[in-house]
Amino acid sequence: MGSGNILYVLRLGGLKLLLLLLVSIAGFVLLHLAPGDPLSQFTLAPGMTAERLAQIAHGMGLDQSLWRQYLHWLYGIMTGDWGRSFRDQAPVLGIIVSHLAATVELGLAALMISFTLGVGMGLLGALRSGRVLDDVTSVVSIVLFSLPTFWLGLVFIYVFSVRLHWFPTGNVSSPGDRSVVGYLRHLALPALTLGLVSVPVWSRYMRTFAGEILKQDQIRTARALGLSSGRIIVHRLLRGALLPMIPVAGIYLPTLLSGALVTETVFSWPGIGRLFLDSLQYRDYPVVMGALMFSAILVLLSSTLAELVHHAADPRLRA
Repeated sequence: MGSGNILYVLRLGGLKLLLLLLVSIAGFVLLHLAPGDPLSQFTLAPGMTAERLAQIAHGMGLDQSLWRQYLHWLYGIMTGDWGRSFRDQAPVLGIIVSHLAATVELGLAALMISFTLGVGMGLLGALRSGRVLDDVTSVVSIVLFSLPTFWLGLVFIYVFSVRLHWFPTGNVSSPGDRSVVGYLRHLALPALTLGLVSVPVWSRYMRTFAGEILKQDQIRTARALGLSSGRIIVHRLLRGALLPMIPVAGIYLPTLLSGALVTETVFSWPGIGRLFLDSLQYRDYPVVMGALMFSAILVLLSSTLAELVHHAADPRLRA
C-alpha cells in the first residue's frame, strides 16, 4: 500500500470518527431536550416519595448536568460499558445484540429483493432508453419511491394476511411452529415491504451507469466484432456498471435502517428498529442512545468499507 493510499485511509477514518462524534452529541442533546421524563414511570408507584425519587434520579445519573451526563456516557461507550436499561437494568449492549439477528435477517432478505429488482429495472431502462419499457420502469420506480413504508406494509397485511390468509400478520413465528418454512412465511411480507421501497435506490444508479457505458466506444466495438447481446450485457455492460455501484451500498444501509424502524413496528418484528422506538416511548435513554450509536457505527462502517473497496477496485482512483 502506497503512502497515498495510507493517507486516504487515515483521512477517511478520521472523517468517519468525527461524524460519529457529531451524531452522538446531536442524538444525546435532542433526546434529553425532547418532552418526557424517564422518572415518570416511577412517580405513580405505591409508596413513592420525593426522597426515593431523588435517589432513583441519582442512580440514573439524571441529577448531573447534561454535559457531565454526556461525558460519562461517552467514556462508557469508549471503554465498552454501554450502560444499563432504565426499565430492567439489563446491559444495553446485550439488549441490542439480542435484537440484532432479527434486523440482519430482515435486512439481508430486503437487500436481495431490492438489489435484484432494482438492478434489473435499471438495466432494462438503459437498454430500452427512450422507449415504452424505459418509461414503465421509470414510473414504477417513482411510485415505489413515493410509497410510505407503513402504508405499504398495512396494505400487504390487509391483502395477504387478512383477506387471503397467505401469510401471518407479523412477528417471527407462530405458537407451536418453529419450522424454517414457518419462519420464511413470517419474513416474507416485512422483507417485501422493506425491499420494494428500496428498489429505486438501486434502479436509479443502475440506469445512469449502464446508460453511460452503452454510449462508450467499447460497446460499439463489441457489437462490430459480432459479439452477442448476451455477452455484451454480461461481460461489458454489467461488469462496468456494477463497479461504480459499490458506493451505493453505503447509501443503501441508512435507507434500510430508516425503513426498518417502520417495518419492524408494523409487523411486530423484534429488531433494533422496533427496540429503538419502544425505548424512545419509555424514555429509556441508555437503550435509545445505544441503538442509535450501534446503527450509526454500522452505517459508517458499511460506507467506509464500500469506499475502500471502490477505491481499490477502480484503477482511476488509485492513480
